[in-house]
Amino acid sequence: MATTSQLAERVRAGEYDSVFSSLYSPDDEMIAKQRMRYVGAVADFEKNYGAGREVRAYSVPGRVELCGNHTDHNNGVVLAAAINLDIIAIVSKSDNGVIRLRSSGFGREDVVDLSSLAPDAAEAGKSSAMIRGVAAAFKDRGGGYGGFDAWTTSDVLRGSGLSSSAAFEVCVGTVMNGEYNEERFDAATIGIIGQHSENVFFGKPSGLMDQVACSVGGAIFIDLENPASPIVRKITLDLSSYGLYLVVVDTKGDHSDLTGEYAAIRGEMEAAAAFFGKRCLREVDYAEFRSRIADVRGAVGDRAVVRAMHFFEECGRVREAAGALENGDISRFLGLIDECGHSSFEFNQNAYSIKTPDRQGVPVALAVSRAILGGRGACRLQGGGFAGTIQAFVPKDMLDEYCSAMSGVFGRDACHVLRVRPLGGVRLQ
Repeated sequence: MATTSQLAERVRAGEYDSVFSSLYSPDDEMIAKQRMRYVGAVADFEKNYGAGREVRAYSVPGRVELCGNHTDHNNGVVLAAAINLDIIAIVSKSDNGVIRLRSSGFGREDVVDLSSLAPDAAEAGKSSAMIRGVAAAFKDRGGGYGGFDAWTTSDVLRGSGLSSSAAFEVCVGTVMNGEYNEERFDAATIGIIGQHSENVFFGKPSGLMDQVACSVGGAIFIDLENPASPIVRKITLDLSSYGLYLVVVDTKGDHSDLTGEYAAIRGEMEAAAAFFGKRCLREVDYAEFRSRIADVRGAVGDRAVVRAMHFFEECGRVREAAGALENGDISRFLGLIDECGHSSFEFNQNAYSIKTPDRQGVPVALAVSRAILGGRGACRLQGGGFAGTIQAFVPKDMLDEYCSAMSGVFGRDACHVLRVRPLGGVRLQ
């Protein structure tokens, strides 16, 4: 462990350059940028919590959902990848049983007294609820938990479908695991803890994909038939070897106020499952479902039917997409990504909010992308949908043209050219 000044000096001296190369990019300019970022975070910690304290640095990535749109909350399968945008935390343990956390860009400090670890209705929808929920989950699992002071800064776009909230939950969990549990809980468990915090304490009925992807890192296939013990399989994904770039386009539409619309997708899928006496769609036989569509329509409505059909077909696409990557069949993988995008738009119906039909940034981004790509690469809406980002797999020779055109529509900083990050939540020292 190092004091704040020692950590900053080690970063300046290049002692973490190899780690930065793995987490972000081997590019010298990126490594230099991360040196400045971490040194700046240490300085901000000192301003808020005092100089000379012993600290550790933590990093947790955001994620992209490659395939498997809204399949996780009904115990389906999904293909996801961690990315080289992250939240970093400078942390110092305390012995007062209180977590104090400040985040760059937010004026308030979260102060959570761990003497009470029950959900608090007054905290619903607040980051303090996530913090309390993570601590409670460690206690429930017989793990250690305790106070700390932390400064965090993040370049995971908020409200954009890159899982900023999941990255935050996993960050708190990774810190608790490192500071109080000697890192004995595995990455998937940290993801499960994060989801529990979001569902029970924060009040958002998310699936498990976001947290597991942020925690585990790399490109992964996740089977959520048993959410308490998900099957996670690492998949090699080196897009550069195929001459492709992963580009996420920020349409500047905030999805942070769309919890009700996300909840409706899960609720309608579960309503369709309940028609068959099942808890979720994973437990329903698709052939039986199709044979009784007329009855299901009458019971739960048409939108629930087409969203359920999206779930069944999407799970099949995920399995095929994972196999295509493992077999090096990039052409089939890209075709499946396009199919996923069309199904999300047409059947899952989460390309824009019906409450604001005049705001359709995601459909505009998809339409422009397809016009530019002209059948090459692939594109689809990203994450929860309704607003936020899309992702595109762009051939190297088209990257400048693509980013220039998308920036012309959505602003100079709209395009983010990303790498798949091999590591999930980590303690840097």
